[in-house]
Amino acid sequence: MKNAPGELPAGIHLWRTSELHELGFNDRNIAAMLRTGGLVRLRRGCYIRGSTWAAQKPWSRSLQLIAAHAHGTLTTSVGGLVYSHTSAARLHGLFLWDVDDRVHVTTGTTPSRTSHGGDVVPHTRTLNPNEVVTVQGMPCTSLERTVADCCLMLTYKQALIVVDHALRIGAHTTALEQMCGSLVGRNGVSRLRRALENADARSESPGETLTRELLQRLGIELPELQVEVMSAEGRHRLDFAWRRKKLALEFDGKVKYFDYAPTGEVLYRERQREKSLTELGWRFIRIKWQDLFREQEFKVRVLRALRD
Repeated sequence: MKNAPGELPAGIHLWRTSELHELGFNDRNIAAMLRTGGLVRLRRGCYIRGSTWAAQKPWSRSLQLIAAHAHGTLTTSVGGLVYSHTSAARLHGLFLWDVDDRVHVTTGTTPSRTSHGGDVVPHTRTLNPNEVVTVQGMPCTSLERTVADCCLMLTYKQALIVVDHALRIGAHTTALEQMCGSLVGRNGVSRLRRALENADARSESPGETLTRELLQRLGIELPELQVEVMSAEGRHRLDFAWRRKKLALEFDGKVKYFDYAPTGEVLYRERQREKSLTELGWRFIRIKWQDLFREQEFKVRVLRALRD
């Protein structure tokens, strides 16, 4: 039985144009659903249910664009194309900051100019078998290969965020150092090497990584990361702390709060924790995303607190 226009089948959220045609929707029906929001075009020839798209968070939408590319090109069945660079980083679940949603693919042969859409960035390289893995049902570069590729194309701050998180989830430092050696002379290899030298797997968010980078760049005495402190309320962990001065620096970015627990509950626990530590003589500097881009004000606040 054919579907009536506007009635998409339940349980499915992603379609190619040909699949919609098979379900009984003609081009006029599809255009009408696009106008009313029943469908959203993710790329040429591939659509998602509008309600599904509206409910997704930004990082989920970025992954959905990769899935749409795979669905539209039948990547998972044809083979020969591997998701790489920032697309592979998304599949591996790596933190990315201020990176666009273009889909990066690597193939062994140089593609023609018309073989990919404008939303796709093709790369040509022969990958070793151990550099290709399957993640979320799609072929992509291994974690270490992905980190190296990202660092070659991103800024230093963006690269440091990727390396911090990759080390945290299990990337092998030795393998990354070996890649540095094999990439001598390539644009961006010094950025990869610098990120590896300054990376810290204890960083739990992009905001914490950028805070640490800013402290280092401003020449401020570096604090310890993820410091555990006891109080009457129990054991607490501080993002950054200068133990001797009993001074803590906490990053209050939304990612830290909203990904892990209800906002009200988390904020209440934060207030209780800070109150109990304040009673023990601890002082707090709380910063938000915007503070990282007001560098002079940030420097003055931190140095003043360190002098007190």
